[in-house]
Amino acid sequence: MALAVACILGIGLPDPEVVAGKDPALAVLEKNCIECHNSHDKKGDVILDRSPLAIDDLRVILDVVAGPEPEMPPKRDPLSEDEITALVKWIDGGARIPDSVVLRDKRMADREWWSLRTLKKPSVPEVGEGWARNEIDRFVFAKFKEKGLSPSPPADPRTLVRRLTFDLTGLPPTPEEVRAFLQDSKKNQGAAYEKLVERLLASPRYGEQWARHWLDVARYGESHGYDKDKARFNAWPYRDYVIRSLNDDKPWTRFVQEQVAGDVLWPDDPNGVIALGFVAAGPWDFIAHTEVGEEKMDGRVAKHLDRDDMVSAVFNAFMSTTVQCAQCHNHKFDPVSMEDYYRLQAVFAGVDRADRVYDLDPDIVKKRAALESEIDQVRKQIQELKNKLEAKGGEELQQAKKRVAALEKSGASKLKTVPEHGYHSQIVKGQAAEKWVQIELPQRAEIATIRLIGCHDSYNDIGAGFGFPIRFRVEIGDDASFEKNVRVVGDFTKRDFANPGVVPVEVNGGAGKFVRVTATRLAERKNDFIFALAEVELLDGDGKNLAAGTKVTAKDTIEAPNRWRRTNLVDGKFTTGGNPKAMAELVQARRNLGTILAKIETPEHVAKRDGLKKRNSEAGKELKEVPAGKMVYTLATNFEPKSRFKPTGGKLRPVHLLHRGDLSSPGEKMKPGAPALWDGSKPDFQLDADNDGERRAALARYLTSPENPLLWRSAANRIWLGHFGRGIVDSPNDFGRMGMQPTHPKLLDWLAARFRETESVKDLHRLIVKSATYRQSSALDPDKTRIDGGNVFYWRVNRRKLRAEEMRDSILSVAGVLDLKMGGPSFRDFKFKDDHTPKYWYHLHDPTDPDTHRRTIYRFIARSQTQPFLTTLDCADPSQMVAKRDETTTALQALALMNNPFMEAMSANLATRAKSINEAIWLALGRPPTADESQILSSYAETHGMPATARLIFNLNEFAYVD
Repeated sequence: MALAVACILGIGLPDPEVVAGKDPALAVLEKNCIECHNSHDKKGDVILDRSPLAIDDLRVILDVVAGPEPEMPPKRDPLSEDEITALVKWIDGGARIPDSVVLRDKRMADREWWSLRTLKKPSVPEVGEGWARNEIDRFVFAKFKEKGLSPSPPADPRTLVRRLTFDLTGLPPTPEEVRAFLQDSKKNQGAAYEKLVERLLASPRYGEQWARHWLDVARYGESHGYDKDKARFNAWPYRDYVIRSLNDDKPWTRFVQEQVAGDVLWPDDPNGVIALGFVAAGPWDFIAHTEVGEEKMDGRVAKHLDRDDMVSAVFNAFMSTTVQCAQCHNHKFDPVSMEDYYRLQAVFAGVDRADRVYDLDPDIVKKRAALESEIDQVRKQIQELKNKLEAKGGEELQQAKKRVAALEKSGASKLKTVPEHGYHSQIVKGQAAEKWVQIELPQRAEIATIRLIGCHDSYNDIGAGFGFPIRFRVEIGDDASFEKNVRVVGDFTKRDFANPGVVPVEVNGGAGKFVRVTATRLAERKNDFIFALAEVELLDGDGKNLAAGTKVTAKDTIEAPNRWRRTNLVDGKFTTGGNPKAMAELVQARRNLGTILAKIETPEHVAKRDGLKKRNSEAGKELKEVPAGKMVYTLATNFEPKSRFKPTGGKLRPVHLLHRGDLSSPGEKMKPGAPALWDGSKPDFQLDADNDGERRAALARYLTSPENPLLWRSAANRIWLGHFGRGIVDSPNDFGRMGMQPTHPKLLDWLAARFRETESVKDLHRLIVKSATYRQSSALDPDKTRIDGGNVFYWRVNRRKLRAEEMRDSILSVAGVLDLKMGGPSFRDFKFKDDHTPKYWYHLHDPTDPDTHRRTIYRFIARSQTQPFLTTLDCADPSQMVAKRDETTTALQALALMNNPFMEAMSANLATRAKSINEAIWLALGRPPTADESQILSSYAETHGMPATARLIFNLNEFAYVD
């Protein structure tokens, strides 16, 4: 297949003898067989790339390739007589592959594809005199000559000022800016245009506009995505970093390196930590990482996919290379092997996505250290008290503890689990908060026994007894309010109750209609507190459960689907022990232990212990209130654990080459490295230390090597795409054989080489927008359209629709309410509830709220629950790497632009701002109205009012499109 692809694409293959050694038979294998019959693919269970080889099997294979009707190699010419002779001779000689020779799939060594060739600055064609304004135009004009095309006339000044202002800032020019440019153009159009370009590039609005392009590629969002879609409240510093970097025209190598290893290469610069938000920006499976964990296969799969997202993001964005295609087999089209892919995974083996401090106040550091020291001392004192108590209890206490431990390991601990199924209160920060749950029987009844059964949950390794209260009471009453005729039938509020696991806790009952269980000291999770029970049974004298299927109410609850509902408390489903006798023995053993502790604990001991525990809790709260420093959601090796999601502390996870990408079939342990995609690059980073930071630093240096042709070609193509709506290569994320080829390869190489020299994004902008190519009109020409209907050779400028953010920002600007405040936490155009599954209610947002009138780039971007208005206008999917926005025209867009509450509010603002139709048209379109427009709109305003007229103006094609 590799040879077939090579023939189709005209790709030269290297001399096989050079690659495979002196034996011509090995060259035949490498050229025709290794692509399919290698250690990874093993098609037909035949492996031909390593010794020892079975001679009998090889003779059978020889029949397949040399018979009357050769079956192999597929889809290409049969082997020649010389090739067959070489194979026969080699097989007869023992079919040895020398240890010094490595047979490789030809594609893995092929760097003759256009994007992998050495980047050299081509000479500029000497054409286009009288039209060309710079080198770009000469390359474009050369293609005109080749295709029989000619350039379009230049756009008029009014069109140019609108086009350039939108392209560089994402906002419409104000009437004053349009008038000033038109006036300057009358004096000297060239100088006026140069002045306009420099003003716009120097504007802070430039960084906001072009950051949006990069954030689309970076798959930037402010929630995790997946089913829980938890909010990332500290993602925004990365967005602001991108805006600052572009406004500052940061050198491209620095920009790239910071986003992969900034914390290592510039440890004293906060930007080095913030920039890592690029790698962390994509979706993240909260459930798989925090509630499943790496101990289970699903958790390991999630971690593998997490690293895959990091690797894919880096190579797709910076290199336009689809390395992710080599997870299960060598890349079918590009020189990326499975080894290359898993070397890249090894680069990110020590990091996770989490909040991380990036700028810390020294005074805060001291305060934090003091509290941490105090907490450490208090815990030591608590342990000393415990040691004294155990010494006082002597052998009796030790034997009681051993008895409990032995029973827990025996039959009583062999559970029939029904995990995560019961009642769960809301989570609180204080242990002393009271929570209650109560059962309502259909009528008053005589209850013999009340049985409480704890939950079984995997959260934070608590397991059996998850959420069972530390102190509680059980009451029976005749009314739901529990304000009169209340009988306390179980009071466990005076001292801590030993966690029963899933062993039922029984108390005597009584007569009544309502039974309430009140937790007075809650069980701790990780830094918060809850009350949870799996089941409450109310047994009559015959052992019948009166509570089954009855009504349950609670002070509060988490009503998570299936897992945590009030009704689960009486559904008969709960974790049980496998051995009833052992369970009974365990209950008795725990009671005996409690009796011994009650006998030896003095009031002074209890008071001191409770005082220390109280101070430990208070100091913990104070520690939480100490500002952790400015936080950013980024790559981290140390962070606050969340259930099963725990930091590595810099310890590297082992990364193995996976057979067919299957985690259950690990192979060789991989060292960090990257594909050898250009001459002189090495696949192994050859690092001595197993250090996360050094691995990422090595990757950063690899990416920004001056010899790396992909970095510069990829970036130059993305910038070109941002101005013309399509790249010179129309597959911006894939410069491989499955992507598109450049329409102007020499122009792309010239731009890339120029970019490598200057490392200035603004320099490329100047070149592009000052070119005659960019300054053409968008007018159609029937003759040229017949030659190049898609305008891939740039004989005119394509008319484009405003992107979703540009549309919203333009409406705010024209309405006179746009807030140009830069940076900081994102505004929310939704009502938010930070629940286990967060709620983003866009329909409850007030569009007149001035806090949400900032530029759209500063909007909080949720992934799974996207903003309906902007999504309708083709806003990018933040879960995907979007190099090029979709541009659609739908009825739904027209309806949204007419009827959305935001449009109604902004139309009212424009109606208030504009004193006349003339002013409204100037504000919206940057020109005076025609006589017909003035007459029609004035008449409409008299009949329907100015707000309705403003809505019509916002819906004009001329407002929504840029020529």
